[in-house]
Amino acid sequence: MKITLPEYEQANVLVVGDVMLDRYWHGPVTRISPEAPVPVVNVKQIEERPGGAANVALNIAALGASSTVVGLVGEDEAAQAIQDSLRSVHIKTDFITVPNVPTITKLRVLSRHQQLIRLDFEDSFSDVDSAAIMQNMTKALTGESPVVVFSDYNKGSLSDIQNMIQLAKSRGAKVLVDPKGSDFEKYRGATLLTPNLSEFEEVVGHCKTDQELFDRATQLVIDLQLEALLVTRSEHGMTLIRENSAPFHLPTQAQEVFDVTGAGDTVMAVLAASIAAGSSFEDACALANAGAGVVVGKIGTSTVNTIELANAVYSQQEIGFGVLTEEQLKLAVKLAQHRGEKVVMTNGCFDILHAGHVSYLNTAREQGDRLIVAVNSDQSVRDLKGEGRPVNPVDRRMLVLAGLGAVDWVVEFTEDTPQRLIAGVLPDLLVKGGDYKPEEIAGGEEVIANGGEVRVLQFKDGCSTSEIIKTIRNEL
Repeated sequence: MKITLPEYEQANVLVVGDVMLDRYWHGPVTRISPEAPVPVVNVKQIEERPGGAANVALNIAALGASSTVVGLVGEDEAAQAIQDSLRSVHIKTDFITVPNVPTITKLRVLSRHQQLIRLDFEDSFSDVDSAAIMQNMTKALTGESPVVVFSDYNKGSLSDIQNMIQLAKSRGAKVLVDPKGSDFEKYRGATLLTPNLSEFEEVVGHCKTDQELFDRATQLVIDLQLEALLVTRSEHGMTLIRENSAPFHLPTQAQEVFDVTGAGDTVMAVLAASIAAGSSFEDACALANAGAGVVVGKIGTSTVNTIELANAVYSQQEIGFGVLTEEQLKLAVKLAQHRGEKVVMTNGCFDILHAGHVSYLNTAREQGDRLIVAVNSDQSVRDLKGEGRPVNPVDRRMLVLAGLGAVDWVVEFTEDTPQRLIAGVLPDLLVKGGDYKPEEIAGGEEVIANGGEVRVLQFKDGCSTSEIIKTIRNEL
């Protein structure tokens, strides 16, 4: 299955639900307490991270999408810590402060990456009037929020969720719900529910076979008037169920599991951001599955960024080297730059490959770790060189270039200049052969503005495609 990462910068998601603070105390254990048979942790490091609905928003922001969080917090330093953390990454917060009720806080004590104990500090918000949340939702929905996420941890922020779902739908938003408890009736009319397997079976009963799971999930979709149901199944991956469609199953991509804390938040965040950016349900699920595989390999409540997500998708799709599409090239370049590799880019017609070309491309490759060659389309060559050119069509020209040891990636462009392509790829170094000045090279302005460099390289004397063609025609 070929997946393209969407333009997450265009996505906007409203997250409503139970906000909490995750605290982590890390330290070594070298002895057992003389007071009781328990390990003594010498705390060396303290971390604080937004959790629950706030972690969903953090994951959305990590992908480059915009998000707003609405939820209930106490009048305390934990609430301030959550708000400061979210605002530092440009997430809008619209919290309702409830006096005399503490912000939900979970403290985990860890040693050598192993969780020893968790301590929860919380009281239920279930008695709080939901009118304030509805009011903040209404305000947030006046802008563009094509997707609304309800993150339900059964802490009371979503006590009136059915009316909240109807409000979101009345504004034309898709509604995604991370459910909790055995009563899914309250989520009636949502676009998509994302229960894990145990939550799903708590509602429909134990499923002995995959077919039984598919049948019961389909019936639940019909009964609750959902568009889809995504059942996350731990090491067995995840399965998307829709009425009148075959089940869409994805095996897990996790290579090594250190901590599943927040994995459900990552799944929801990638789903929501992807759908908001225009992905189909199937593509969004595949991206969410890849994101979950990344985040469970980290310790604690974590996020996944676009580079990590692209790397997970890339490893499955095996884009590799050679002739690529523009989208594949952008992904390959991001991954190479993330690995610390310097990406060089050049362009040309390369109609008849000669010694001058080979020498030039070898020199270009020596300037960095990877070399991209952008090749003029046939019509583009014709516009530049006149009728009778190119001698070789673009697919043959690209295959020959891809066979050179100096060239990593080859891509076609159709315009007269590769400026748009270069501005989208943004290599670390742009090179061009000839008597150009750096400021005259197409795409150079964009590369320099991004912190890159432009260089002019010299062609080998005595080599010219036009002269070669002229000689051949004279001999014929």
